[in-house]
Amino acid sequence: MRTLVMIMAGGKGSRLAPLTCHRAKPAVPFGGRYRIIDFVLSNFINSGYRHIHVLTQYMATSLIRHLARNWNLTAFGQFIEAVPAQMRLGERWYEGTADSVRQNINLIRDAHCEHVAVFGGDHIYRFAVDQMEAAHLDRGADLTVAAFPVPLDEASRYGVIEVDVDGRIIGFEEKPDAPKPMPHRPDHALVSMGNYFFRRPVLEEALLDKLGGERDGLDFGKHVIPALVEAGASVY
Repeated sequence: MRTLVMIMAGGKGSRLAPLTCHRAKPAVPFGGRYRIIDFVLSNFINSGYRHIHVLTQYMATSLIRHLARNWNLTAFGQFIEAVPAQMRLGERWYEGTADSVRQNINLIRDAHCEHVAVFGGDHIYRFAVDQMEAAHLDRGADLTVAAFPVPLDEASRYGVIEVDVDGRIIGFEEKPDAPKPMPHRPDHALVSMGNYFFRRPVLEEALLDKLGGERDGLDFGKHVIPALVEAGASVY
């Protein structure tokens, strides 16, 4: 298997209350017949991906039921599989986005994959995932981060990516007071979508070796990306 997909779908989504009082944010209905998670799953399926784990935690029953009823893959070796939080690394639930993947590192190792796509499960958008992976492979990147430009005066609400003229990430700040502008577009900043492609060995090392002692809310934006940039990894 070249690429394994891990979709983070355990978030509480408190800002959508009361819609999320009894279900996870990715399970919130949209347009009368869809759920929010359908968008990311549709993006992956239409981009050709068939090995997908959905990491659940908060109020997961509605989400798991929806996946079982509407996202069955019948071909041999293909799957969209709900993965409940299981406390595999101690007596604690997921504590941050990266911690949810770290606690399921066994799934990545069992897959013997070359790359891992880690995407959020609670956004509404259309995305050609295969094009992102093609760019990731062409650059020989350790990590590729999906991003989009926003006006500079709005960027403080997001994780802001600082890039050089070649698009390589040279800095990352979560909700900075003074966002760094884009090299050729000084009135805009690049902000992270929270969607990533990793080379598998890089992801494993970042989660288990370099940041293995981090226990207080291990997060991709706050911990993993800055650590890889600081270490000189090939990050785009």
